[in-house]
Amino acid sequence: MPTFDIVSKTDLHEVDNAIENLRREIGQRFDFKGSKCSIERQESVLTILADDNPKLGQMQELLRGHVTRRKIDAAALDFGTPERAGGDMIRQTVTIKQGIDRDLSKRIVKGLKDSKLKVQASIQGDELRVSGKNRDDLQAAIATVRALDIEQPLQYLNFRD
Repeated sequence: MPTFDIVSKTDLHEVDNAIENLRREIGQRFDFKGSKCSIERQESVLTILADDNPKLGQMQELLRGHVTRRKIDAAALDFGTPERAGGDMIRQTVTIKQGIDRDLSKRIVKGLKDSKLKVQASIQGDELRVSGKNRDDLQAAIATVRALDIEQPLQYLNFRD
């Protein structure tokens, strides 16, 4: 029986490369001369420190751009609310989305069942396994999942006949 997996994974090594490119650009740009702007990564959480709101906005746009250049979907970044930090700085945490949470899994399974396709979807931790009788049904299931308005990047792996 043909199957495939639906996962949501972000390559943290590519995120690190994007962060290094961002640091290099901040060091070279004239509008960041003399500022204390920085970005750090701990596990799957980025911390942005900026001098003021306009610089924070510029750093967000630069981060999105550098991540996209490294072939990572910018929708994988979940920007938190900015907060005041010491010394008139602004801190913002950015969470990198990894895995499919329970609510999103249920929404995808419900969307597949509502489409009346002859496929079965099972939740396996933070990923989904979809199985069907033939390859055409699975390709239609991928098209159905892509048509659902999901704000998280998904990958379709392990397509087996």
